[in-house]
Amino acid sequence: MCGIVGLLLKKPSWDAQLGELLVPMLVGMTERGPDSAGLAVYASKPLAQLKFSLFQLYGETDWAAFLRGLTAAQPGEHGLQDSGRHAVLTTRTDIDLVKRFIATVPGVVLLSQGHSIELYKDIGAPADIAARYGFAKFSGSHAVGHTRMATESAVTPDRAHPFTAGEDFCLVHNGSLSNPCRVRRKLEPLGIHFDTDNDTEAATRFLEWRMREGDSIEAAIEQGFTELDGFFTFLIGTRNGMSLVRDPFACKPAIVAETDDYVAVSSEYRSLAHLPGVSQAKLFEPQPRTIYHWERA
Repeated sequence: MCGIVGLLLKKPSWDAQLGELLVPMLVGMTERGPDSAGLAVYASKPLAQLKFSLFQLYGETDWAAFLRGLTAAQPGEHGLQDSGRHAVLTTRTDIDLVKRFIATVPGVVLLSQGHSIELYKDIGAPADIAARYGFAKFSGSHAVGHTRMATESAVTPDRAHPFTAGEDFCLVHNGSLSNPCRVRRKLEPLGIHFDTDNDTEAATRFLEWRMREGDSIEAAIEQGFTELDGFFTFLIGTRNGMSLVRDPFACKPAIVAETDDYVAVSSEYRSLAHLPGVSQAKLFEPQPRTIYHWERA
């Protein structure tokens, strides 16, 4: 059992409230996922530079030394903002060269990359993680969050959700896949690298691979119905919006609230109850094997 939440703001005038509105949604899912939590936030306007979200698995990192080392190894325009074990690196240098440098730094893992996405995740209670990284101050057009109750892999920051692949793509999952190893065996010969043994990573990399091969998000998910076996509610974040889908049996709960100002998704209504205007919102339970997609107009 895990909790998923998502919020897409339809009006730019609401963007500064994104984090403030999302934190109660995330904390409201604590009972569904008490051991770790995470949040992917999408900027209203993509940066020209590429952003890397980083995490130090083993204690603290001297991020200033990290930046000096990167600049020495790969001269170019770099910037870095850190918040404890997390940091967001911006750069205009060759992507592959930067990723190779990151791989040489002990304990530092790459959580996400893109021109819009920033990703934060850690172990512990969702409220503590939200406070640790200042989620309430985040602004942006939309965000996807998760609280985890681990059932099939260790409780570690890198196995927390959201999972990412490619650029500006993330996925959170409530449920359990029965065939992640088969999906890995399909993708690894294609050069797709896996970082964890988590079943959700298999779904994330499969769907992002299909999109890189030319599928729309809807077509990729349709392929997922064939290739991904198990129970799932997936909430997917992309640069332009978010998508929601439940498995053909709709075993895992979800509810959507939509108003003229926002679209909000949660595993349970209690995480939506604080939202302004929710009493007048269009509320509905997503149907099985039905793809829902929202973008800011």
